[in-house]
Formats: sequence, structure tokens, C-alpha cells
Amino acid sequence: MAKEMRIETKCVQGGYTPGNGEPRQIPIIQSTTFKYDTSEDMGKLFDLEASGYFYSRLQNPTCDTVAAKIAALEGGTAAMLLSSGQAASFFSIFNLASAGDHVVSSSTIYGGTYNLFAVTMKRMGIDFTFVSPDCTEDELHAAFRPNTKALFGETIANPALTVLDIEKFAKVAHAHGVPLIIDNTFATPIGCRPIEWGADIVTHSTTKYMDGHGAAVGGCIVDSGKFDWFAYADKFPGLTTPDESYHGVTYAERFGLEGAFITKATAQLMRDFGAIQSPQSAFYLNLGLESLHVRMARHCENGLAVAQYLEAHDKIAWVNYPSLPSSKYYNLAQKYLPNGSCGVVSFGVKGGRKAAEAFMKELRIAAIETHVADARTCCLHPASATHRQMNDEELLAAGVPSDLVRLSCGLESKEDLIEDIEQALAKI
Repeated sequence: MAKEMRIETKCVQGGYTPGNGEPRQIPIIQSTTFKYDTSEDMGKLFDLEASGYFYSRLQNPTCDTVAAKIAALEGGTAAMLLSSGQAASFFSIFNLASAGDHVVSSSTIYGGTYNLFAVTMKRMGIDFTFVSPDCTEDELHAAFRPNTKALFGETIANPALTVLDIEKFAKVAHAHGVPLIIDNTFATPIGCRPIEWGADIVTHSTTKYMDGHGAAVGGCIVDSGKFDWFAYADKFPGLTTPDESYHGVTYAERFGLEGAFITKATAQLMRDFGAIQSPQSAFYLNLGLESLHVRMARHCENGLAVAQYLEAHDKIAWVNYPSLPSSKYYNLAQKYLPNGSCGVVSFGVKGGRKAAEAFMKELRIAAIETHVADARTCCLHPASATHRQMNDEELLAAGVPSDLVRLSCGLESKEDLIEDIEQALAKI
């Protein structure tokens, strides 16, 4: 048996092995449709009795190649690409829950995800309970109901930078017979592989570090292939009973634990919502993945250097960075993120909201953007942007106080980044 490749090699070569005389780089299959000789051949695809492609709204070879690489990086059995991280979060929940169901989520999640869960999906009849990532096991147990279908959290929350105790959350989720879904965007599989700590499903906004160059919006869902849907068949009828909208297939039966979740999400949700990632975007994403292991080391190095500088500055009220010994999440970061957390640093400038905005205007290298986790350093005042739909009380609950500045350290010289911060602070 061939030895499994290390993660660095998977970044470069995972998902695609060209044959003799085939392209060294993955081909971009820029086609909506695929030709077949007979209706019977195509019918086998519609009945999920044969593998192949008939329409790119469901699946495309370029996208599947890149999804296979991400599945390998995360240690999963199946994966799918989507049009955005938001689509990945939505599909991961909606594949399990429907009107009348309930989901438990960490409260310190990306503002867009919070709004998706608390407002939009609530309008669809799915109720969410938000719990502190620091809650006790008993408090987490208390949030569950008989109709709870999933537990959701982020490895490193955006932008609160809380570190989730994945093992604790997995233990409680499994005690209630539901999967743990982890958004691993900020850590990436280079920093943490949540499946190894008990997570069942992993999501990504591939727009961030995986792409890494601000080139293409995208998302991904990876299934661990470990959750036993039949053990909790009554909770998950969508996976364990025939799907009349797809020729009566029972996903968990036909595709096993390894393929049921992603096949259902593709055959049902991608068919109906069409939140596809384009082959061109998947190609850009793959270029980013090839250097992910190299870039993450530099992002983490720059993030730590900037965090240490800010912590010692008298114009800074507080600094939040999981790899700082002063962080309340330092021990969890050492456990789950021993090789570095990420390039994102959150901090408050003395003087509050107005001082934060004044500081950001003076930065020269760091650009004010809604983006994060890019090769180029950027910054954001979330209370004015991504989290502006929240009031001050909700901001605090989400770990995003109104004075918070999120600085995403890119791949530039850390000395240049610190000098840029220094000159900006000197002017306020």
C-alpha cells in the first residue's frame, strides 16, 4: 500500500494525477453541458447509478478535482465546492434541518453567518440557539432540544478570534446524536484538521486563505464520512429514507457514510439552489492551494509579530490574538493550533470607535477592505461593516466590541507592517 502523502505534498499534487501526455495543470472544463451517445447512458446518471457529468449546475470535473484536493487536506471522504462560504454554511445546515427543526451554534461566528442563521433561516422555520464558545458542557447540553439537528462553530472565530474547544463540542454533539459542523476558514487544514478532533463536517470560505489572493469567491463542504446517519435514522429522514424528488434513492444506503451527505447536498440542494462555483474560480482556487502550506507559515509569523508589537504599545487598549500567552485562548490554541493560529489580529485603539476609524485612515500599507486572509494586508472596523446589523449588546455577545479593529496581516515584511502601524498611531 502506498504511503499517504504529507499535507504539504497534498497541497501541491492532491486531487489530480495526470496520465501520459495529459495536462500538468488541471484542465478548466468551461462547459455547461456534456454529450452522451444514448438516452440510456444519460439516464444512468440521473438515477445515480453511474458517475459522470451532465450539467455543470450540479457537478463539473474541474470543481470536483479541486474539491477532492480539499477533502484530502482535511482528511475527509467527500467534498463539494460552492459559490461562496455563505452558501457552504447554508447548505451544511439545510442538508440536515428543515422547517420546525432546531440548531445550536456558537455565538462568536462571522457576522454574515450569524445573520444567515438568526434572520434568514429563521424565516425558513429553522430555529437557532446561540451559546458562548466558552460555555461549560452542562450549558451546552442545556441548549439542545429533541428536534436539534446539528451543532455549529468556527475553529477560530471571525473576527472575535475565539478558539473553539472542538473536542468538547464534538462530545456534546455526539451525546445528542447530531453532527458537529466546523467552519475551518481561518485555521485552514494547515493549522487545524477538525475531523481529527471529532468534527463530522467541515466548511470553508475558500475566498480567504485557501485562495489567498483575492481572486475568486468560493466555498467548500467536506464530509468526514464518520457520522452514522442510520444510528439516528429518525433524526435524519432526508438521508435515511427514499428521496422521491430523486427517483427514490436512499442516500445513506446507496452511498454509505462516506458519500451520503455530499451526494444529497449535490443532488437536492445544488440542483435546486444552483450555488455553483465556476470552473474558472476553481482553477484560481487550486493555484492558491498549491502554496497554502508556505503562505500560512508567513501569515502566522507576521500576525504574531504585529500582535506582540501592539500589546506593548501605550495607545492600544487591548489585543486579541490566540497565540499570545496573554490570550484567554492561548492554551486551546496550543492544543488545536500548535504551528500558529492565523494572520488576523483583533485589537482596540484607546479612544474607542472614533479613534479606531482615525487610525485606519492613516495606514498606508494596510488597505480598508471587507476582505480578510489575503496576500495583501487589509483592515476593517467590523461594527461599521460586516457586523453593522448588530446593536452594541449583540456585538459584545458575538465578541466584536464596537472599538474592535481587525487587521489581516498579509505576506509583506513584518518590519514594514509594524512601521506602518507605528506611523498611523503616532498621528492620532
